[in-house]
Amino acid sequence: MKAIIPAAGLGTRLRPLTYTRPKPVLKVANKPIILLAIENLMAAGITDIGIIVSGLTRKDIEEAINGTPGVNITYIHQGETLGLGHAVKMAREFVGDEDFCVYLGDNLFGNGISTYVERFKETQADAVIALVEVENPSSFGVAVLNEAGQITQLIEKPKVPPSNLAVAGVYCFKPGIMDILEQLKPSARGEYEITDAIAELIHSGQTVIGERVQGWWKDTGKPYDLIDANRLLLESLEPRIEGEVIESRITGRVVIEQGAVVKNSIIMGPALIGKDVVIENAYVGPFTSIGQKSRICSSEVEYSVVDAEVVIDHVDVRLQECLLGLRAQIKGKTGVPRAHRFILSDASVLDLSVQ
Repeated sequence: MKAIIPAAGLGTRLRPLTYTRPKPVLKVANKPIILLAIENLMAAGITDIGIIVSGLTRKDIEEAINGTPGVNITYIHQGETLGLGHAVKMAREFVGDEDFCVYLGDNLFGNGISTYVERFKETQADAVIALVEVENPSSFGVAVLNEAGQITQLIEKPKVPPSNLAVAGVYCFKPGIMDILEQLKPSARGEYEITDAIAELIHSGQTVIGERVQGWWKDTGKPYDLIDANRLLLESLEPRIEGEVIESRITGRVVIEQGAVVKNSIIMGPALIGKDVVIENAYVGPFTSIGQKSRICSSEVEYSVVDAEVVIDHVDVRLQECLLGLRAQIKGKTGVPRAHRFILSDASVLDLSVQ
């Protein structure tokens, strides 16, 4: 069985972070999102993976997963991002006559994806789709199940949802779906919808099974979703201290990786301190990950995602629920006159009202 990870999109909902890097390489718990997807596929026994890329995303994605052992990666170019159905169709030659799994790499599953792959193999269904109950089904593809667990109806982002069961982000298919995708017409929004192809499977009498998600699931499409996904992943940390701790207090589930130095500081877990990080006279609170080679001095940060090579220096208010991108810098200043100086990218959000 093979797998496809669509990764050609621009991730506009995550701007400004995605102005300089594609969404799949953004990190949670110090790992690129796409690497977490690959690890889930490998845990499900799938090691032959095709990644759909564009000219704008390929280089960063290659760098993010470079050297991952035990997996065979094929990069498939998508010239235009015309929807998930179009992305899957681009992989027809890669898939050949084999069954395959489509894994949306910005979806995270607390219990992995083995359940859906195993159900697909056991039932020999034409498709198995992961489904999850959501509060806002009109933002997703929505499924209706019969008593046997088969999907009888599938609608993309309906104005009046027939159920609260949303398509989660893992699809297992027999190769025949490719014939439907070849004949598929674009939707009203000009995209080739994978839900339309699945609906055609259902209409033609094929077996399409809905498998409910067990455990937590997270779509990391928006900034706060990344912070919450980071929290969920850090919940399962196993404490480990490989770096140097000097006159500091470490409480709870904390990982301090090799080369890191924590001096005169407080670390409250769950927290992940990456390689070669320096934390001095600082406080790092729960549900925070600090990327490698970052430096936090005389500052406080909690419930945040801090990427690599970030500098937080002498900030006199606690940083909370922050997303700090690669090599970002936040520097405070004591004394008078007091002033703020900002360099903000398009669509940035800066809130100075928090007390």
